[in-house]
Amino acid sequence: MAKEIKLLGTWASPFSHRIELALKLKGLQFHYLEEDLSNKSQLLLQSNPVHRKIPVLIHNGNPISESLVIMEYIDETWQHQNPLLPKDPYARAVARFWAKFIDEKVLWTAFKAYNDKGKEQEDAIEEFSQQLKFLEGELKGKEYFGGERFGFVDIAAFFILQFLTVLQEVKEAELMTEEKYPVLFEWMEKLQGNEVVAGCLPPREKHVAYVRARRAAAEEAASKTKAA
Repeated sequence: MAKEIKLLGTWASPFSHRIELALKLKGLQFHYLEEDLSNKSQLLLQSNPVHRKIPVLIHNGNPISESLVIMEYIDETWQHQNPLLPKDPYARAVARFWAKFIDEKVLWTAFKAYNDKGKEQEDAIEEFSQQLKFLEGELKGKEYFGGERFGFVDIAAFFILQFLTVLQEVKEAELMTEEKYPVLFEWMEKLQGNEVVAGCLPPREKHVAYVRARRAAAEEAASKTKAA
């Protein structure tokens, strides 16, 4: 099976972590290939010529891109092994909605909240807070986003929110706190204590150092561009 399933990813990417966990929850063996995004492999460029990004899952020679799409593919291909999405069509639609909400709204609003200045930053912080409250409301009173079973939305949300806590530490800003969002933090703490989930997380200090170095390099490049 390891020869049939390959995962192209990077150790620090929450999107790669999603796929790693989905495969492990299904009990699947796979071959992980670490990508250097500053020198992308020919396999990555050939497998995802449109976006040229990770993660990419290659199953029996067929490449699939975009983490949420890959997760659905994994769930549909190995349906009888620890299902990630519910069977009910409405519940499946709801799960897809929240997963897209996390990627298309929460993540990008968070970037603006941490990086913008002045009024734009104030507006982004307010919007980010409201989005987290929406997630709290969806999770409140339940063990997981899907109810009693850990599944699709939990995987989608956990690694993004975990990454945002790393970004928060780097930026020295407390937009996400346990006091403000107790339901989300209790849920994250529970998942951090899960051996399989924790095994997909990068070492915290290494991750923080990596994000800090990346941000410093980006700021230096932007400063040089302005000076020029």
